[in-house]
Formats: sequence, C-alpha cells, structure tokens
Amino acid sequence: MMDDLGDVTLDAQFWRQYEDCLIKNRINPKQFHWYTNWCQQFVKFLGRLPLRECQPEHVSAFLDNLGNNSEVKAWQINQARTALWHLFRDQLQISWALGQRKPEKAEPARQPAAKLSPSHQEVLSRMRSTLIGRQYAKRTQAAYLDWAKRFLLYFPHRKIEDLDATAVRTYLTWLAEKHNVAVSTQKQALNALVFLFQESEGHDLGDFSDFTRARKPVRMPTVLSCDEVTLLLNVLSPPHLLICQLLYGAGLRLMEAVRMRVQDVDFANNQLMIRDGKGRKDRVTVLPAVCRAMLEEQIVTVRRLHGEDLAQGHGEVWLPTALRKKFPRAGRDWRWQYIFPASKLSVDPESGFVRRHHFDESSVQRAVRDAASLCELGKRVTPHTLRHSFATHLLDSGYDIRTVQELLGHVDVSTTMIYTHVLNKGGAGVKSPLDR
Repeated sequence: MMDDLGDVTLDAQFWRQYEDCLIKNRINPKQFHWYTNWCQQFVKFLGRLPLRECQPEHVSAFLDNLGNNSEVKAWQINQARTALWHLFRDQLQISWALGQRKPEKAEPARQPAAKLSPSHQEVLSRMRSTLIGRQYAKRTQAAYLDWAKRFLLYFPHRKIEDLDATAVRTYLTWLAEKHNVAVSTQKQALNALVFLFQESEGHDLGDFSDFTRARKPVRMPTVLSCDEVTLLLNVLSPPHLLICQLLYGAGLRLMEAVRMRVQDVDFANNQLMIRDGKGRKDRVTVLPAVCRAMLEEQIVTVRRLHGEDLAQGHGEVWLPTALRKKFPRAGRDWRWQYIFPASKLSVDPESGFVRRHHFDESSVQRAVRDAASLCELGKRVTPHTLRHSFATHLLDSGYDIRTVQELLGHVDVSTTMIYTHVLNKGGAGVKSPLDR
C-alpha cells in the first residue's frame, strides 16, 4: 500500500514502523495483522483528509460505523480502537492522543500541483477560490481545475500574463487533432479555460472561435420499450428500485435523484423540485403516483436515521457555502437531509467534518447493469437510459415537445428533438417491402 496523507507516506516502511511500536507496547505478534488492517481501513475512511489533521471525532465516527455493522463484534471494535490509539499516540505522536491540549484547528494543507511552477500554482489557487466563491458544484470545480492544470502544463515556461486567445486556440486544436477527443470533452475544456481567463484572471480573450473542433458523431439514445422497463424494474430491489422509478417516472438524471432532499418533494401538488440541476438551473417535474408511498416510507427512514446521527453528535448535512452562512442551523434540520443517504458516515475531504453523504451513484449504475444482464436485454442499459425512455414514451403518448423540454430541463428544444428521431427511426413508421 502506497499513499500520501499530508506529510505521512503510507508505504511498507510506515507499517513496519507501526509494528515496531506494537512490539514496544508488548502487543501479541499474532495480532499485528489485525491491528494494521484496522488502521488501513481507517485511512480509507478518511479519504483525502491528511492523516495528521485527523481529530478525535473522526476516530469516533469510524468506530460508530463499525458499531452499526452487525457483522463486527464488540471485541473487534475495541481492537480497532486500541490499534488506532497506538497509531496516533506511539507512532505519529499526535498531541491529542498524547493527552496534551487539543491544538487549534488549522487550515487544511493543500498539496502543490505536481510539476507546476510556483506562478502556475498561484493561478490554480486563485481559480479554486473563484470557483468556490461562485458556488460551482464540487465536480465542476474538480473538472475545471484539472483542465486548467493540463493547459498550464502544456505551456510550462510561460506565465499566465503571456498566455492569450492564441494559446487557448492552439491547445483546443491540439486536443482535437492529436488526441481525437469527444465534442463534450473539448467543450468542457473550452468552458474551463474561458472561466480561468475571464472569471479568475480577469482577462478578456476576445474571439478565438477558429480552432479545430472535435467531430460530433450522430448517435441515437438507447430507449427501452414499456415492457422492457417493467421487466428491468421488477428485478431491482430498494433503494435502487425507488431511485430507478424516479429516473424513468420523472425523467431525472442520476445525480439529481441521489442529491434530492426531503423538502424537494411536494406531495400536495404531486411534483418534485430539482435544485441546481445541469447548468445550475432549478426546475419542477412530475411526482409519479406509484412512487408516493415508497417515498413517504423513505422519508420516515431518513428522519429516524437523522435522529440517530444527532444523538451521536453528528447529523449536519453538507450545504452550499452561501446557504450555510445564511441559515447556520439548516444543516441539522431533517428537511435538508438527503432522501437517499449513505449507509455510513464519512469525512468531508474539504472541511474535515464527519457527515452522512448522499447515496453512491456508482451503486445504482452497477444495480442497473446487473438487472439488465439478468433480464437478458440486448441493449446497453444505464441509469440514463431510463431518462431517455421517459422522454420518448411521453412524446409517443401525445405530449407536446415543449412540455417534455421543461420536464427534462433542456435549455434548447433542439436537444429534446432527438427523441422525435427515435420515434421515427427504423421500422416505426415505415413498412418494409419484404413484408408486402
């Protein structure tokens, strides 16, 4: 295992040093493997949080997660607690583990970007602050910063003041011609670089539209028939079933479903409020009547789980910075909790707070893939296929395209028009001469 957490390198030598500490404390050598295993599980629990910035509440949250696992025995939890005690007290010699006064919380140390000059590191730091200040989603922040880093590495010996529209044009052309990137990839790189120069650095790039653009393939979305959707949903189990019912019944994107909060469900008007969707837009869509009872049960479960978290000293959900400042107590209000919470507590890598995040979207992707395989569907089915099917089936039922556009949250109706081509493709409207 090789990793870096702060100024601690977790390699084979580190764990040998840990065993030396166990020897000094007269721990039975037969237990070394288990002590090391508990510590390594804790490192995975921390995620990207530097090990030296770990606080007692992080250890408590990890042990609470173990306690919520019915397969973990009480003696194993005690063993894990002892293993972590030796890690922090004897090897790392952290002050709070040594019984000294707990130090004031410091700002999280950011690792310098690899192979970047100091001036380029400052550029990325300014861009990160601007993205956070503009309340961009975490995934957008990560993607934009990654493209900015790649761009700066393409011009390693030039300062940001010396880069202009010509440099951006050159880089975007290089992506298309040398790397044959997809249209969406090149467009994301373009958006990131425009943000870097115009929003973060305050430099107007002007017109640089004459770069080589990636070729956009004409592809039709995969759509399931009504019978195939029924077959797929019948083999899914909660909570994947309810999430997939919302994807198909309300036309949600996967991340919109797992990020929904309790207050976004309007039972009185049978509608769902989608907050901060793609393009940072809010919209309203339909609440399927079939999902109503299951959603009510899910919210009852969420409220109970939230109460248990509060009793353990946790229970504060992540909120955007502006909301957290405007409503400092909102994060502990049950109405702000995710409808589909994660099964375990985790550490927020930015703030270091222990929170319960939303459901892992990759779990839904695996469940849909496995269900499609079990049903022996001869199509490549993903969670987004259910959204495609929602739009196509609405149009097939006679709903006008503007209504479907609003429900899907498309800015341009031309994006929604792709589903009219799906309705008319192949043999849907044409009789083969072979059948005459």
